[in-house]
Amino acid sequence: MIDLKAKIKQDGKVFPNNVLKVDSFINHQVSPAIMQSIVDQFIAHFQSAGITKVLTIEASGIAPAIMTAAALDVPMVFAKKKEPATLQDQDVYKTVVHSYTKDEDNTIIVSRQYLSLDDRILIVDDFLANGEASLGLVDLCKQAGASVAGVAICIEKSFQQGRERLEALGIDVYSEARIASLDNNTVTFADGH
Repeated sequence: MIDLKAKIKQDGKVFPNNVLKVDSFINHQVSPAIMQSIVDQFIAHFQSAGITKVLTIEASGIAPAIMTAAALDVPMVFAKKKEPATLQDQDVYKTVVHSYTKDEDNTIIVSRQYLSLDDRILIVDDFLANGEASLGLVDLCKQAGASVAGVAICIEKSFQQGRERLEALGIDVYSEARIASLDNNTVTFADGH
């Protein structure tokens, strides 16, 4: 198994405002070996949760979500940030999500035909900070009447409120790497390493 924490320490870059750049291996250029290692842990945690679909938001969540869906042998659905001409307003579930990194609001949508009352959804994303993306995806699931099996995250900023907000809703949150601090341009993990 590849050690995600070691890779973050080696190649991650800390920027102002608590931004961690991991685009050389997680969310711009993707390392399949690292992603597989992360997904193996997602599967170990959620394998008995009765998942029928994996849900993410474009674009950075797609790599871990599709690999997780493939391992579970279920479809992967991603919420779009722009409404295509092929979808009419009444044919979608939609909600507004604030991006912490980009400091902007996006209306995200999923076609009504891809989420249903019978679905048990695993939400997957690359980062968890304040929880806006995950909470937006939870809202889309609620609109569809689908149940949320849990949220699987590659990297969590534990010093922000995302986990707390999701757990307050009774949602099981699993993160492969939990960061306690990015102070002084240094990554400190929640387990002290």
